[in-house]
Amino acid sequence: MVLIILPTVAFIIMNSFEKHMEGSIKNELTAYSYTILAVAEVEQARLIMPEALIENQFNVSDSGLYAFISQQESKQADTNNTLNNKNPHNKSATLWRSQSLLTLNLPNKLPKQLVTLITGETAFTHIEINSLPHFIYSYAVSFTDDKYSFPMTVHIIKDKQSYLQLINDFKQQLWLGLAFLMVIIFLLQFVWLMWTLKPLSTLEQEVKAIEQGKAQRLTSVYPKELSPLTRQLNQLLATEQKQRQRYRNALSDLAHSLKTPLAVLQAQSDISVVNQEQINRINSTIDHQLKRAQSAGHSSWLLGIAVKPVVDKLLKTLAKIYHDEDKKITSKLTDKLTFKGDEADLLELLGNLLDNAYKAAKSTIMLTVSQQGDVLVICIEDDGVGIKKQQISQILERGVRADTYPEGHGVGLAIVRDLVASYQGKLHIGRSENLGGAKFTLSFANS
Repeated sequence: MVLIILPTVAFIIMNSFEKHMEGSIKNELTAYSYTILAVAEVEQARLIMPEALIENQFNVSDSGLYAFISQQESKQADTNNTLNNKNPHNKSATLWRSQSLLTLNLPNKLPKQLVTLITGETAFTHIEINSLPHFIYSYAVSFTDDKYSFPMTVHIIKDKQSYLQLINDFKQQLWLGLAFLMVIIFLLQFVWLMWTLKPLSTLEQEVKAIEQGKAQRLTSVYPKELSPLTRQLNQLLATEQKQRQRYRNALSDLAHSLKTPLAVLQAQSDISVVNQEQINRINSTIDHQLKRAQSAGHSSWLLGIAVKPVVDKLLKTLAKIYHDEDKKITSKLTDKLTFKGDEADLLELLGNLLDNAYKAAKSTIMLTVSQQGDVLVICIEDDGVGIKKQQISQILERGVRADTYPEGHGVGLAIVRDLVASYQGKLHIGRSENLGGAKFTLSFANS
């Protein structure tokens, strides 16, 4: 609006100023025409003018102010045959010209509206003299006595250069002033917008902090327009956290209530092999379903957590568990990487994959976490025997194993599969180009 309104105002002001200046010049030239008519006399159909005029500019050559008196040839032929200033290329003849005009050449042909004036009419327009623009004011009059009528037209000419210079100076000052005003308005608008939009910026920063796991709720004071929104967001966060905790507590109680009877059954000495196998399957199913149900998954409100502290904690735990084995693990990740999800889910994902890598590796394990655009990529490689292509689809099924480890129930990779699916991520299993063993790649959208 500033870019449209202020230039429009400038053009309106310029147009009004030019019209005002032209009106002032017209009034000035009108006054000069009266001074010339006041000293003009007609005797026996002859125009008589004094040698010098009261206005000195008319007496100085090339002064910028000029005057001459003309008469239409048809009239002149009837009234004055002695004048020798006829111009055959024009419809009018010059009867008199001021001394300031003696060194200048008038146009061979005056504008039509100046030549065809009838008594009492005036005209104000522009002409060029020696290729320079000038104002010209013309006034048609008639001197009358008992015998003769002597019509003529008084022309006052003024150089346009001073007018153009004044207009240019005014334009420069006007545009400089408007440009300065526009800068001031833009600065005021910028400051005003920054001040009025500051609560939205604060809200954006707090929401990002919650997504990154640096805060649990909105704590800033917001204006009344945003207060209902921030209050509802805080209630949503609190309700979601309490519901998740209550759900997990209920699952923990369920697991405890089921595990105890199963432990009693397993302790029975007279239990058959078939029953023992079914009890083991029940244990496996309970472990898998509890792990799956306790995951936060891809909820409507994704909380972000830093990946590096979780990895560091997990690597320390695994180092203690496998301290007797001579295996080396290297990790490549930065402090700024964030996983949009639950910390327990990330621990479950990395824990299962790294535990399997420790069991399968001969000596080396590699963990790489990187951000590729909006995707968080987690890659775990080992130098073990790897996984055959026909086994890849099988090992992702619950209860099916591709190893000969004595521990576990074969549900680790199935849990990883379900967790990755709950976050709408991707799991790819292949062979490591660097180490030659298995390679597990997890991809999660982080936007």
